[in-house]
Amino acid sequence: MSAPAPSPLAIVDAEPLPRQDEVLTEAALAFVAELHRQFTPRRDELLARRGERRAEIARTSTLDFLPETAAIRADDSWKVAPAPAALNDRRVEITGPTDRKMTINALNSGAKVWLADFEDASAPTWENVVLGQLNLIDAYTRNIDFTDPRSGKSYALKPTGELATVVTRPRGWHLNERHLQLDGTPVPGALVDFGLYFFHNAQRLIDLGKGPYFYLPKTESHLEARLWNDIFVFAQDYVGIPQGTIRATVLIETITAAYEMEEILYELRDHASGLNAGRWDYLFSIVKNFRDGGAKFVLPDRNAVTMTAPFMRAYTELLVRTCHKRGAHAIGGMAAFIPSRRDAEVNKVAFEKVKADKDREAHDGFDGSWVAHPDLVPIAMASFDAVLGEKPNQKDRLREDVSVAAGDLIAIDTLDAKPTYDGLRNAVAVGIRYIEAWLRGMGAVAIFNLMEDAATAEISRSQIWQWINADVVFENGEHATADLARRVAAEELAAIRAEIGDEAFDAGKWQQAHDLLLQVSLDQDYADFLTLPAYEQLG
Repeated sequence: MSAPAPSPLAIVDAEPLPRQDEVLTEAALAFVAELHRQFTPRRDELLARRGERRAEIARTSTLDFLPETAAIRADDSWKVAPAPAALNDRRVEITGPTDRKMTINALNSGAKVWLADFEDASAPTWENVVLGQLNLIDAYTRNIDFTDPRSGKSYALKPTGELATVVTRPRGWHLNERHLQLDGTPVPGALVDFGLYFFHNAQRLIDLGKGPYFYLPKTESHLEARLWNDIFVFAQDYVGIPQGTIRATVLIETITAAYEMEEILYELRDHASGLNAGRWDYLFSIVKNFRDGGAKFVLPDRNAVTMTAPFMRAYTELLVRTCHKRGAHAIGGMAAFIPSRRDAEVNKVAFEKVKADKDREAHDGFDGSWVAHPDLVPIAMASFDAVLGEKPNQKDRLREDVSVAAGDLIAIDTLDAKPTYDGLRNAVAVGIRYIEAWLRGMGAVAIFNLMEDAATAEISRSQIWQWINADVVFENGEHATADLARRVAAEELAAIRAEIGDEAFDAGKWQQAHDLLLQVSLDQDYADFLTLPAYEQLG
């Protein structure tokens, strides 16, 4: 008697979508099912290990470079694989979700790279997950256009040679995709996003002179990078393309990963193309890991923590040095400003700040940087052009002058700034506005002239939680308490209703967003990720 066929993936509680059969083919789902069978048990072990490590930080209030991997750090002989031509010049990268309009605009933006985002800039509705994949397939086959139903404006792709190179970001390891299950167990969202994209587009991208390139989010250790590397090896064999075709850039956006940058590159060395310095998730990770470490770990208002803060400077300079020592690209942080169509003065001030930020990154040795809006591409491009000239990158700048001790990365108390009452109000206001949009399926949201994503909401609610639990006293004499947070949240909710009117307020998810923000900000049992309880409420 022959062995039974492997169980097929089941699509659960999902309304059929137009053209979904082009994405959810039998062969693609069989590949995702095989990824799930092979690698989800290790994912589960690594998530459990995160909890153990967090408990150790709670006990010691410190982190250090790993003694067991000292030999990897000391060995100067190894390098990552040389960058493919399509990823050699990354001086400006634009980020955004994979909806149809954004896909066209990002590819046309003039940026060298588009981070096509299934993670923090995308709320993981079934529609966003599936149709986002379809939009990328359509882009590669030049079968994509878009007419804005409100403005009537039409969008179409520029010639192929003028389009940005796509680097796709799947969801983090902690998120499951509840609409795809195998024997009643949901498949990790990371494997769904990676698997569908890779299966449909790997050969197509090779034929275009590019390849399947990925950003890996929220990595917390080199063991998690090893898991990704094993997935890449398996996937390339499965579809029959050469090993090393996949390239991955890892976001160093957790404090634990900052202590394992070399090891992360080492694990992925045949597939690695760089590291990226992300800001909001990095700060969120510091709060999350050191939340019971006392006053010396209390962060001030998020906007007071610039990239020039000593502990942030240590992190970014160590990243550049690490990348260039190993032949990898170092990619800088996000310029999140959204230009105003109405206020030229606001734009002027903001553009000067963006320019200063990108000038600093280029002079520090970064090979490229992120922007959130096409209007910022020329500003960032000019900063890097001024330093790089005709060179594709500056990996030859080894930054051997940089020396970072373990304590430098967590020296939060080197900051003079303190939490403020206005900072609390801003955290509440931004948190409610962002979560409301996320619950309606929007992951990238313009709030107060900044493009915000899920990392914004994470740092907002984490700071509220931290300030209350550290009994912070604001400059106006008020104590950070749960009652104060509730009062401010009620005032913000009333202000939003007054601003948009009863009809629009009632049609949105404002009360739900308010309640969820307070839940994750005030619960004594700190939720690891806001998106976990939020996903339960997502349509």
